[in-house]
This record gives sequence, structure tokens and C-alpha cells, in this order.
Amino acid sequence: MMERRIEGKNLGAQALVAIGRVAVSLFVPIVAFVILWAGFVFLRDSNASQGIIALVAIIWGVGGVAMLFWVADWVVNRLPVMAAKKLQPFVFVGPALVILAWYLFLPTMRSLYLSFFDAQSKTFVGLANYVFAFTDSKMLESFVNNLLWIILGTGGAVGFGLVIALLADRSRFEKVFKSLIFMPMAISFVGAGVIWRFVYAYKPAGEDQIGLLNALVSLFGKDPQAWFTLRPWNNIFLIVILIWLQTGYAMVIISAALKGVPDSIIEAGRIDGAGEMRIIRSIIVPYIFSTLVTVSTTIIIISLKIFDIVFTMTNGNYGTEVIASMQYKQMFRFYHYGRGSAIAIVLVIAVIPVMWYNLRQFGKREGF
Repeated sequence: MMERRIEGKNLGAQALVAIGRVAVSLFVPIVAFVILWAGFVFLRDSNASQGIIALVAIIWGVGGVAMLFWVADWVVNRLPVMAAKKLQPFVFVGPALVILAWYLFLPTMRSLYLSFFDAQSKTFVGLANYVFAFTDSKMLESFVNNLLWIILGTGGAVGFGLVIALLADRSRFEKVFKSLIFMPMAISFVGAGVIWRFVYAYKPAGEDQIGLLNALVSLFGKDPQAWFTLRPWNNIFLIVILIWLQTGYAMVIISAALKGVPDSIIEAGRIDGAGEMRIIRSIIVPYIFSTLVTVSTTIIIISLKIFDIVFTMTNGNYGTEVIASMQYKQMFRFYHYGRGSAIAIVLVIAVIPVMWYNLRQFGKREGF
């Protein structure tokens, strides 16, 4: 009888401890949330000097993230051992998932909802905005141009990346060459557009040409050209900028894969009488094929979403519209939120299969 009472008291004490842990586990995140929210309100509404606001933003941003992880870890460790072990990985993945949901998933769902309404998002119009997206002449032009960006941009970047990686790996100045080729990767797309505007800049014949390309043309006695107005070559001139930016990325990834090709296989091919081109075509390229596919799909996604270069160089004029520039204009220039949202959803749908394929390839190589 005494043992039952003691056992009952122990169970009661354990229950009280469990309730206390749950209460504290709820209290601590609430306090952390209040602190983070107070920092957000201060940054949003404060009239303090820019220096103080910047300092608070840095401290609050870094400290807030650290507090978020610490609180989440502390709460999980208050749970039973088995539950804690299962939840521990999500302590680190969870915040990233929440941020992705808040800034990616929810806006996508809202865009999907708005795509079925009119310009003012008041009247339901069904699939009318999607009909516009697939029948308007400018939209059809943007689809063709994006296809051109995918084929020439991806092919050019990956092709040059492969050639440079093959040549650089056989040079004594490998690091120097790779550093020079990789340098454009440090430049934003907008910055690259500004730089290349000076390359393609045009002045009428007889005036001093500040554009590098027209300066060379004038040097050989030819008339300068307004390169951005030459259809369809103006699209190719813009794609050259993407190739210039992404060749360094392709070169670095492909070069890393090339170093994994066994020398014994290459030597065996040479012993069998294969030339360098045959070795590259029949041994090296098949061996690094999965890497080439990964690099290609990554640049394809960039090509599908291309906007910055077109916006800074031509603003979509002279037949250079792309899907993203059309979405921007419908949304922020013509204020037709329904069409803008529909075009955004079309772009998301176009990107998803490429992303899925990329993730599938990573999964096969145990990337996840």
C-alpha cells in the first residue's frame, strides 16, 4: 500500500515536471518572439539616426537569428529523449523552411490567386489572363527570346567553360587563367549590363565613338552601328553578356569534375591510339556527363528568369522582351496585377521541371 502511494506521488511529481517543462517551453519562445517583434517595430517606426538604426539592425539581425536557434534548441532539449532526437535536425532546418514558406511559398500562392482576377484584383476573370499570356504577340516574342537565351546562353557558357577547363588544366598558369575567367562572376547582372552598355554604345557617324565595338568598327573604316536595334542579332548581343558572366561558373565546376577523371583511363585510350579529340569525346565527356547536366540545368534556370540584363540594356525594346520583363511591365508599369501574376506563375511552372530534374540528379549522387 505504501509502495503504491510512493509510486503515485512519483507519477504526480513527474506529471508536474512535464507540465512545468511544457509551460516553460511555451513561455520562452513567446518571450523570444516579443523581443524580436520589438526590434522589428523599432526598425520600422523609429526616428533615430541612420547610424543607430543600422547598428540595431546588425545586432538585432545577428542576435535575433542566434536567439532563434538557441531558443529552438533549448525547447527541444526539454522534451523526452526520443522526441528530442527526432526534432533536433529540424531546429536547424526549421527556420530556413519557415523563411522559404513566408517569402516564397505564400507569395506564389497569392500570385496564383490573383492570376484569376482582373487588373484591380476585384473581378474574377477565370483563365483570361493565361489566355493573354499564351496569345499576346509580345508574350509569344518573349517565349521565343527565352528559348534563344536557353539554347545559346546555356550552350555558350557550358561550351566555353568546358574548353577553358580542358585547356587551363594543361597550363602552368592554370590558377591565373581561371581567376581571370571567374572574375565576372563577382559582378551583378545589373553591373554587367552597365559595363556592356559602354561596349555597345553608339554615336552617329563622324562623332567620337565611346563604345568599344563601334570604335573598332570605325577603325576599319566602317559605319558605326546601333547594335541594340539590329534584329534578331540584338538578342545575341545580350546573350553574350550572360555567357561572359556564367562561363567562369561552368569552368570551375567542370574543372573540378575533370580532376576526378582517372589518368589510367586516359592513358589506356592513348595506348589504343586515340587522339586528344577522341579522348575528350569518348572518355572525358561521358565521365563528367552528370556534371555537365547539372551545370547546364543551373544556367537554364538563370536563362528562364533572365531580367536584369534586358532591363538595363534595352528595357525590352527592339524585340528583346523576355518573360520576366513582360511580367514586370504588366505588374508595375501597366498595373495589371492579374496578368502580371499569371505571367509569374507561367515562369514558375517553366522553372519547376528543371529544378526537379536538378534535385533528382543531386539525390542520385547522395547530395541530399
